[in-house]
Amino acid sequence: MPSSFPHWLLEQEGRALLTRLARVKPFALHEPMVPAAAASTAAQSAIEHALAQGRRELRGRVMRFLAWLRGPGAASTPQEAQRRFTFLRMRFNVVLSHFDIFADVLTQRSEHETGVWLSGLDVVAEDALALPGAYEAPPVVCYLDRGQGAAIRRARTRLPGGGESPVAIIRVPRERMVGSGIASSLVHEVGHQAAALLDLVNELRPALGRARAAAGPLAPAWMLWERWISEIVADFWSVARVGVASTTGLMGVVSLPRAFVFRGSVDDPHPIPWVRVRLSCAMGAALYPDPQWGELSRVWEQFYPLQDDVAPEQRRHIEMCERTMPEFVRLLAAFRPRALRGRTLAEAMNPGQRTPERLRALYRAAGGGFARLRSGAPSLVFAVLGQARADGGITPEQESRLLADLLTYWALRSTLDTTDYAATRPLAMAALSITG
Repeated sequence: MPSSFPHWLLEQEGRALLTRLARVKPFALHEPMVPAAAASTAAQSAIEHALAQGRRELRGRVMRFLAWLRGPGAASTPQEAQRRFTFLRMRFNVVLSHFDIFADVLTQRSEHETGVWLSGLDVVAEDALALPGAYEAPPVVCYLDRGQGAAIRRARTRLPGGGESPVAIIRVPRERMVGSGIASSLVHEVGHQAAALLDLVNELRPALGRARAAAGPLAPAWMLWERWISEIVADFWSVARVGVASTTGLMGVVSLPRAFVFRGSVDDPHPIPWVRVRLSCAMGAALYPDPQWGELSRVWEQFYPLQDDVAPEQRRHIEMCERTMPEFVRLLAAFRPRALRGRTLAEAMNPGQRTPERLRALYRAAGGGFARLRSGAPSLVFAVLGQARADGGITPEQESRLLADLLTYWALRSTLDTTDYAATRPLAMAALSITG
């Protein structure tokens, strides 16, 4: 029995924490999604084990607090006992916040059609992230949210309150479902994860610094490239993986009122939108030479002419970026990160596999049909359909129906492949530990 009424109240609260913690069950026990909508086995396992570890750690803290309260803490002041309990409850809320982060992602898997499409997007993202021999890619899970832009919580980055995310979580704008434009947003975020795995931004900065030092009066442009480099490498990854679908998708995202298209901020890691689209075209032309990139760039200028209403400082920055853009793109494409073991970024992307000519040939060979497209690598298929859309070879309505079918197929194929694999292996008893 606690030594005083305040100590008794705190013991009751501590025991109440334990009862509420016991109510936090693994997602596998209460998410009613169909199997094809589930996240990959690797992602589910990583999430469940990370959350179970948090629950076990918190349960241990509560038990130690109760033991202290009944032992040495019995002689403590109510103020000291309350102080310890307050920190314990804060930790409890951290564990719940981690649960809610993943609940927001996984609960959508129960929505009809949407859940299966999200599972299909997981497959596309994992395919776009794969770079054999360079790194071990983490599991990826996707979810939908409002707004125009996508975002990522990278794997192995800090969660609120401490701990690391066991998976990469990509937030996809709902307004992009379902069309090839989704690939632009999705693979851009995948590019952020890839850049982190390659340590690309940190390795590029010295090269950009050297270019700035040699640029003379154009040095301010190189300062901008360095400030924007994290977003630029993600755009590069997107163009490399899905081709022109990346650029047309980007144009859709940054098609804003004119004042915003020419606006930039010292603290914003995103390039000025007008420059960003022009740069996407330049990167596409460097990777996949074709007249379409010049045509898209001219269309963008027709949408947003660089006129006198642009503030003088912004105009000066834009003009310097235009002058240094070719050299910057060459530097980026020819850069050799240590993780690529001598290969350049452009070589690692294997650009010969996704030239506009080849994408057009693949679409013709498939006859625009589901049966022949479905067996291709998902990111390649998005590139094929994005090229067809840019060429006018497929209507938005046809594209949406076809992509919905493909996402469903990839989700189902991934589920059945996992089931077949599991059926040939003994059950792992260690999995029982996820109930924490």
